[in-house]
Amino acid sequence: MNWLDNILKGVSYRYGRWQINLIGQRYFVIILSFLVGILSGLAAVALKHTISFVKMFVVDNFADNSYNLLLLASPAVGILITMLYVRYIVKDNLGHGITKILYAISKNDSNIKRHHAYSSVIASSFTIGFGGSVGAEAPIALTGAGIGSNIGKLFKMDYKTITLLVACGAAGGIGGAFKAPIAGMIFTLEILMLNLTLASIIPLLVSAVTATSITFYFLGSEAEFGLLAIMPFKLRNMPFYIMLGIFTGLVSLIFTRGTWFCEKKMGQIKNPYVKWIFGSVVIGLLVFLFPPLYGEGYSTIGQLLNNQGHDFIAGSPFSAFGNGSMTMLLFAAGVMAFKIIATSLTTTSGGVGGTFAPSLMLGGVAGYFFSLLNNSIGLPYLPQTNFTLVGMAGVMSGVMHAPLTSIFLIAEITNGYQLLLPLMLTATVSYLTIGLFEKHSIYTKPLAEKGELLTHERDKTVLTLMHLDRVIETDFTVVHASDSFGSLVQVISKSERNLFPVVNDREEMIGVVLLNDIRKIMFDRDRYSTMTVRDVMMIPPDFISKDESMESVMDKFERTQAWNLPVIDNNRYVGFVSKSKIFSVYRRVLTHVAYE
Repeated sequence: MNWLDNILKGVSYRYGRWQINLIGQRYFVIILSFLVGILSGLAAVALKHTISFVKMFVVDNFADNSYNLLLLASPAVGILITMLYVRYIVKDNLGHGITKILYAISKNDSNIKRHHAYSSVIASSFTIGFGGSVGAEAPIALTGAGIGSNIGKLFKMDYKTITLLVACGAAGGIGGAFKAPIAGMIFTLEILMLNLTLASIIPLLVSAVTATSITFYFLGSEAEFGLLAIMPFKLRNMPFYIMLGIFTGLVSLIFTRGTWFCEKKMGQIKNPYVKWIFGSVVIGLLVFLFPPLYGEGYSTIGQLLNNQGHDFIAGSPFSAFGNGSMTMLLFAAGVMAFKIIATSLTTTSGGVGGTFAPSLMLGGVAGYFFSLLNNSIGLPYLPQTNFTLVGMAGVMSGVMHAPLTSIFLIAEITNGYQLLLPLMLTATVSYLTIGLFEKHSIYTKPLAEKGELLTHERDKTVLTLMHLDRVIETDFTVVHASDSFGSLVQVISKSERNLFPVVNDREEMIGVVLLNDIRKIMFDRDRYSTMTVRDVMMIPPDFISKDESMESVMDKFERTQAWNLPVIDNNRYVGFVSKSKIFSVYRRVLTHVAYE
């Protein structure tokens, strides 16, 4: 296949250069965004059809009219197939799709491996189709981003154009998967945290609308969830929507921290097959007790949105206690609590999927629980369908730290625009609530802890994109602490630098010699043999580790007010970083990433 790759690269390069010269860079990028939108939309359709096909296969072969215990084992089968596919065919990590996109933008020049344009679709289809408790939206976002990245590389685009195409692919993937073009576009601005100008937003719109149109053509234009029982919005319920925002913010916090806790604990198990066995057994047990935990949870959302709470508990051992308010409250609380575990175990035991659908399902159940509890204790009646819908936006806003995405997504997938005001209120309050406890979202915290996260702050973005090894200067002459002062003068006479790193007998850096500090005694020959380098060296105000983030490096320069700081690796001298070099690279990176 190398010969085919070479032909494609050659043709794309010549065609791309010709087109840019003919119609201009901006319009050529719009054409590429249209292409990305088509492919992302087709990927979304393929994913939907594949998941549906696998689901039908599982249901037709394992389920009957009664509550079939074999159906509870199907998530284990799907996770095993996924794990084997990823381990022996893909041979790469497919988890945390949104985090992978963020990392690619910040630390890998927006370079996403070619297999991500299809591998996540295949893997997540097995996981979700067999009943894994995760969603398909993060994998389709990664798929779209992979399509955008590889098209950009194919046509030899620069970093900022490839990044824009990555965002176009993600917007197309989300827009196509949910039939929600506005949410797809806002997703890239809010979650991928790209600072785009009005002109650069046009390609996002093109991709999102194109992908959604493709989905409409193949899957129909109906909303993801059809509402039959929605009630008109009443202003007197505003305080309850505020309280729902606080409640869903706390639920989001539990979901976020619970997911991290489960991932950490499962990460301590090194054998992948032990992980699979443990995760499968627990998931099977949870699904037996709480059937809504099976699969994405969209059927559960549909039941609650259509005021069919009696179907919510159907098939569970708890249904033996009837469907009274207390039973339903306890059952809903159990679903919320164990959805966190089921989702985390699905991914950590070998499955592939995202947290979009789980957060939607969790939010819907949270809104249902909140309204049912309110109505059960005799407070003013709250329409359960409305609060189910708004609760979805609340939890998604808190989990993803993305209130705008959640507002428009829920409105688009439910046609619930008449509830836009409570959606805005609850999503905002939820976002503010979780913000008191967690600064970063479920996607961004792992990167933020490593200093690898892009933000909407331009300075921090540029520093994140800068690499320390690109600003290290190594053309300094190293001297030993035991060298005589006379030999130091000889070194200085042949050097163009005024700074000299000092190392000991173990080649560890212990200090520096500054030319200005010894200028007055340099020509005193009586000192040449009586003094050593150790006598004239000084200790630097701070040291920089080779793997340190640029933000930390700048903090050290700010704190010490130094102009040069040494870089060490396990106490061994590597080079120096200067403010002038940083400023020079900073200006170059700033120009490199600035969108027109």
